[in-house]
Amino acid sequence: MQRGSGILLHLSSLPSPYGIGTMGKEAYAFVDFLEKAGQKYWQILPLGPTSYGDSPYQSFSTFAGNPYFIDFDLLCEDGALKPEDYRSLDWGDTADAVDYGRIFALRFDVLKRAWEHDRLLLQKEVADFRTKNSYWIENYAMYMALKFDSHQHSYQEWDNDIKCRKPEAMTEAFARLEDEIHFWVYVQYRFFEQWNKLKTYANQKGIQIIGDIPIYVAEDSADAWAHNEILQLDENRTPLRVAGCPPDYFAVKGQLWGNPLYDWESLKNHRYEWWIARMRAALTMYDIVRIDHFRGFSAFYSIPYGREDAVVGEWVPGPGMDFFRTLCEELGDGLAVIAEDLGMMDDGVRNLLRDTGFPGMKVAQFGFTPGQNSEYLPHNYPRNTVAYIGTHDNNTLLGWFNEESSAVQEFTCAYMRTTPKELHWGFVETMMGSVADTVIFMAQDLLGLGKSARMNTPSTLGGNWIWRLESLDSLDDKLANRLKKLTEVYSR
Repeated sequence: MQRGSGILLHLSSLPSPYGIGTMGKEAYAFVDFLEKAGQKYWQILPLGPTSYGDSPYQSFSTFAGNPYFIDFDLLCEDGALKPEDYRSLDWGDTADAVDYGRIFALRFDVLKRAWEHDRLLLQKEVADFRTKNSYWIENYAMYMALKFDSHQHSYQEWDNDIKCRKPEAMTEAFARLEDEIHFWVYVQYRFFEQWNKLKTYANQKGIQIIGDIPIYVAEDSADAWAHNEILQLDENRTPLRVAGCPPDYFAVKGQLWGNPLYDWESLKNHRYEWWIARMRAALTMYDIVRIDHFRGFSAFYSIPYGREDAVVGEWVPGPGMDFFRTLCEELGDGLAVIAEDLGMMDDGVRNLLRDTGFPGMKVAQFGFTPGQNSEYLPHNYPRNTVAYIGTHDNNTLLGWFNEESSAVQEFTCAYMRTTPKELHWGFVETMMGSVADTVIFMAQDLLGLGKSARMNTPSTLGGNWIWRLESLDSLDDKLANRLKKLTEVYSR
């Protein structure tokens, strides 16, 4: 990656009159702000369709885009919708938070109106898109049709014949749900049409998109349903072992994520075909791909299915460099990848990161223990790294600072050569001046927002992934000029 800086702001956090950020005018305005501020990167969270819990890291598909982000005003400009189709609906009156329940109840009916208008007009375009993306979209569209037909039940609760994809059951389901399947293909056509235009606009402004993919697929997903051969499942498609993290200082019972684990031996025997397709799609969708939980390629924590916590588990070797060598053979050397290497590190992970050549991550918030020369302090950053004040899983800078001890606060202000009032700018300037090739700032931290603007608190349910900017007015020329000046001073 080139020496540069950027901002992390998920699409869902953009302002919009329709309950959630979209790929509409506010997204384009944010790109304009990035250009004005001299930034090179816009980092977002995974764009896949979200399921129960609303986490972008638990998606119905690792290939599909989230229908929530399709912009209605752009569909209206295309003639697919009329203003009264969506502007009169009650999208809620909370501008600084996403109400996922309300969006789920309203959004798909609006998209069906657009589909009814477009189904004949865009027949060829949608068919071409379907052919081009046949590897994943046939399974995804049928999965979503079945999902709604079963009143949102997990595929694990479907009739056993369709759960196990018996040919007769699949043929019957396709005939019965053919219209609904066409609808879900159309939704993806519209998503990628809008996304590709937005990405092209950003690239033309000199902005690269840093995307994000979780290492694992969700148990209830089109990926798990259609590609059971890559996962540790029994003959009834029930997971044998699931993912998580062992107990530590922050979680005494560990973290039980519940994702089915990969059958890496089977994947290797098929030359990692599914993963290569996934990475090819991701590297087309984004300019740079951040892989979450990179350490799982070195060794992963395996928990017996059915456990209520992660206390009982074992570390199992991952695919290591064999996997990444195969990726490079198929997709080319110099993959534009960021490795999320936070958490429980060991020599195996460090050696794998070194051998791949991918930049790792540093989070400044982790570094401020008085008396310790932490690797997370900016003066210790290596060049080949992506540095953050905090990520979506951390408290905001101000929220973190206010909850720390006076000793940590004093050390932090002394290190940053600033006062609590200007703390975020002390961090921005110090990190800009580090040798780290890339620094990324959460939008919340650039704005000096408190803990109420936190995006996610790991291992908790409720209140996560909902934060939004009320308007883009806070991203004004004054902020852009100050950020651009620091960007120029430190050659970013």
